[in-house]
This record gives sequence, structure tokens and C-alpha cells, in this order.
Amino acid sequence: MSDGAGTDGGRTVIGVDIGGTGIKGAPVDTSTGSLVRERIRLLTPHPATPAAVAGVVAELVGQLDCPGPLGVTLPAVVQHGVARTAANIDDAWVDSDAAALLSDATGRPVAVVNDADAAGVAEMRFGAGVGQDGVVVMVTFGTGIGSAVFADGRLVPNTELGHLPLHGGDAEDWAAASIREEEELSWKKWAHRVERYLQLVERLLWPDLIIVGGGVSKHADRFLPHVETRARVVPAEMHNDAGIAGAALFAPAG
Repeated sequence: MSDGAGTDGGRTVIGVDIGGTGIKGAPVDTSTGSLVRERIRLLTPHPATPAAVAGVVAELVGQLDCPGPLGVTLPAVVQHGVARTAANIDDAWVDSDAAALLSDATGRPVAVVNDADAAGVAEMRFGAGVGQDGVVVMVTFGTGIGSAVFADGRLVPNTELGHLPLHGGDAEDWAAASIREEEELSWKKWAHRVERYLQLVERLLWPDLIIVGGGVSKHADRFLPHVETRARVVPAEMHNDAGIAGAALFAPAG
């Protein structure tokens, strides 16, 4: 199985997960995916401009006091370190060299990857997707909806399935975890929206396995029993640490 992340036999490097509300980071043992120490979480600045976010990342990395390169996630399509979109962060990120910006801010080599792709790679290597061939889709429910798609263990990057059209707009505007909180939906009512979304994904990709991630994966027993799909659906095992662990796997050598 090849997920597209580096395979260096294991080292300790910092993974940083940039989200719409928080920026989380910790040193990660890349041979196991486990966090070496408790993660640090700082608030995402608003507006979340590149300069402002880079400053918070630099502050977080300084607090972690761990040398070496960084792997960083971004809620965006990322091609060769350049952000091509921006979801729940400032539009100034679009077409910016995110890797160079964060490297300048931290003084370290940096690799940048889509946030859901990083979480998916971690789950495939250490969590719910271990040993699973065929088509696997990981969907992260949080401020928005992220996705990671794997074909026989190989990542298909930047799928952005949270922006599929559903209920008159982007799927994430109707079915994200943040919408459940904003509209004060019960877990059962929100599960109906999750089901509609996952069934749409199924009609497009016919996955063998769907992994549900994000912070809500810790509460899977409250909504997944109400979700019916053709594919097997399981909660992510690494919960909200998957992004940090996955980011670390992409960190450059050195």
C-alpha cells in the first residue's frame, strides 16, 4: 500500500494542522503516528491572512521546542506547496506559495498538504484504513467537509468533495459539523444530512469503505447508527489528531 507520504522508517517531527477555528500542533513519532507530547492549540486569527496565520504557526512551533522540518496542513487545494483555493481561511491564500511563506516564518523546511489528505493518509497508515484495498473515502466533518480518496492505498490528492452540489449549494454548507451546531440540530437529524451526503459520494465513487473523521468521530455512536449506505462506514480511529499525524508524514527530510 502506498499513500503518497514519505517512508523514512520513523522519526520525530512536528505536524501542524491549520483549521478555520484553531491551529494545532505536536511532535509526532512517524513510525507509529502517535503524538510524542500533548498537542498545543492556538486560535486561528481572523482574518486568517497568510501573514497572520504564519505568525501563529511560528508561535506554536516555538512553544513545541522540537527541532527539524515541519509538515503543515491547509484547508485548501495544495499543488507543489502552492495553495490554489481557500476554505475557511482568507482568500489571500489563493495562489500563494504557502510552503515558502511558512518556511520563512519558522526558519525551517516546510511541506504543505491539504488537511483532509493528511488526515486520510494517517488513517490509512495507522488507523481505520490499515490493510484496506479497493476504493476508500475519508470524509472529515468540521468547520467544513474535507475528503481524501484512496485507490488501492494510493492517495488521489485534492478531491475537495465537500464542495459537491447538495441541497442547493455546497454540501458542506448543509452537512458540516459546524452547521449541526449553528442550527442546533439533534444528532439524529444531522445524521440524515450526513446520510444524504455520503450517498451522493457513493453514487460518484462506489467506495468499499468510508471513514468518517473530524472531531465528531469521537461521537460516532450518536449519529452513525442512523446512517444507511451501501459501503461500510466506520469512524476514524485517530480522531482529531489525524491531521497532525498526517502532516508530520509529509515533512521534508532534513
